[in-house]
Amino acid sequence: MSETTNLTPKKKMKLWKKLILAIVAIMIAFIIVVLAIFFGVWHDEIANVRSMEHVRERNAEHLDGSVYQMNAQGGFYFDEFIAQGGVSSDSELIGFITDHITRGVIDMGISESEIACASFTAQTEEGDTIWARNYDFKKTNVMIVFTEATEGRHASVSTADLQFLGLDTESDMNGLMDKITALASPFVPLDGMNDAGVSCGIYMSYQGEETIATNQDTEKPDITSTTLLRLILDYADSVEEAVELAQQYDLHDSAQTSYHYMVADSTGKSAILEWVAVGGTDVTDNDGSSRQLVVTYNDDDAHIGEAEGASDYQWITNFIIQPDYYAEDVTPPGFDRYEKIYEDLSATNGVVVDEWAAMDILSNVGRRTWNNDDGNGCTVHSVVYNLTDKTVLWVSNENYDDETAIFEFKLGE
Repeated sequence: MSETTNLTPKKKMKLWKKLILAIVAIMIAFIIVVLAIFFGVWHDEIANVRSMEHVRERNAEHLDGSVYQMNAQGGFYFDEFIAQGGVSSDSELIGFITDHITRGVIDMGISESEIACASFTAQTEEGDTIWARNYDFKKTNVMIVFTEATEGRHASVSTADLQFLGLDTESDMNGLMDKITALASPFVPLDGMNDAGVSCGIYMSYQGEETIATNQDTEKPDITSTTLLRLILDYADSVEEAVELAQQYDLHDSAQTSYHYMVADSTGKSAILEWVAVGGTDVTDNDGSSRQLVVTYNDDDAHIGEAEGASDYQWITNFIIQPDYYAEDVTPPGFDRYEKIYEDLSATNGVVVDEWAAMDILSNVGRRTWNNDDGNGCTVHSVVYNLTDKTVLWVSNENYDDETAIFEFKLGE
């Protein structure tokens, strides 16, 4: 007879308890290992999701979407993005984001849009350089994104429209899956400022007979519209470096439309970056692959016009500023707002009392009050970056008198 069969019921019970405890211990150890691996792989993503805050509620009657805020820890794989030579299309960008940030868990889309925006630079009475911007579109949710400085890269603050990541514009972010999708917000900034005092914004430029996207095709590495802005925020110390970065890449505009950019730095220098066909006009500029980068600096723009040549500041809306691009009988898109901004700035020679005075100029061309004929029903956000002090004055949906819609930040705090 075997030894086991000689065990008493009490000893058998103890043996079973030991076996069960051993199994439980193995299961706990396995769970700990799995959690450790999970945290090791996704620790930045976990921290970033936990940092997300819903800081402003939506208001459908006023076309207000929700406002969120996120502190993006780590490098969100942008170094890997640059190292692989960027991407040449929205689908490739979506693939990169899906593979690296969501690990294939979430499918995302980048949607087409018509963005009618405005920006300008100015000086405060105290001598600070400011850069101001309206983002005009339709009701949508946005994310204010803070990124941390890492080796060789700047900290920054920027604003992303969450609809570009395929998130619903008619409801708030719902549940973990929406938050995981929103982790890609650093890849789709519309404007921003870094801790070197460099700011940048993107604006639709409506080029060609039927808005043809820039789609350069040389031996240079590739980059898309919003990722070029991210590149500038992360790596540029000045306007000159921002231009140098842009010159190193073939630009592929996102969402099958065309854009131009404005960059500025704390020295007061600024530039408008436009991709146009040499000798092309609005009617003939229909080959996005033939366009070349043309840079117009604020201190070298007399060829644009008398007003531009006489001004130290610079301003932009939604048309190509290059001479003879439009026929004499054509009114470029956003030209009325361009004239209004110049009227307000020139009244004080480009000097404003403070950030709120600059915000007043933005409010004068806000889409809820301006003659709105382009389908963009509202100004989603207005922002004034102080490039000298590295501060931000940010207002949601033209609610300039509502304290709950006004946000003030300082990089590093």
